[in-house]
Amino acid sequence: MKIALFGATGGTGQQVLTQALEQGHTVQALARNPANLKTEPGRLTVIVGDVLNPAQVAACIEGTDAVICVLGTRPGGAPIEALGTAVILGAMQAQGVRRLIAVTSMGVGDSKDQVPLFFKVLMQLALKKVMAAKEEQERLIRASGLDWTIVRPGGLTDGPKTGNYRSGLDKSLTAARLSRADVADFVLQQLGDARFLHQTPAVT
Repeated sequence: MKIALFGATGGTGQQVLTQALEQGHTVQALARNPANLKTEPGRLTVIVGDVLNPAQVAACIEGTDAVICVLGTRPGGAPIEALGTAVILGAMQAQGVRRLIAVTSMGVGDSKDQVPLFFKVLMQLALKKVMAAKEEQERLIRASGLDWTIVRPGGLTDGPKTGNYRSGLDKSLTAARLSRADVADFVLQQLGDARFLHQTPAVT
């Protein structure tokens, strides 16, 4: 497939990009600093730009089959998840690109009771603005009318892809640590699987 990727320079985004290219997909990635991305002539097009710029976002989405959104807030930065997603959704609607896979977090929406107590406290203190942005991000996606899947991972590590993780809609799934590579594996599976269409599976 031809994929538009947003958040490609982040930890999870880099894993999505690497695995997508390994699987034979073609990727158009938006990045403010393209030096942070690998080059793969012919199958990776890097568009220099900002997710808050509608024209640059539209250029990234043009001609693609699906959009993967793994936007995240940089340490010390203002939350970008909701604002960036709003621009992405507008471009998708305008161009008729319907399939969206977005990564948020366990602890958002109806998954609040799937995270441990210490993370609930963290959500109310250090992560309050970020979690509020993710809540708004999910609200915007649900209201978009697109063919969306929202993936909610547990705690992220930089370990290798293992395939040894649990996923699904069961609220008994609780947040545990898993690698960004495993999250990317699950995200890319959704490209050819409609099981979780209009759903919010956890992966942990």
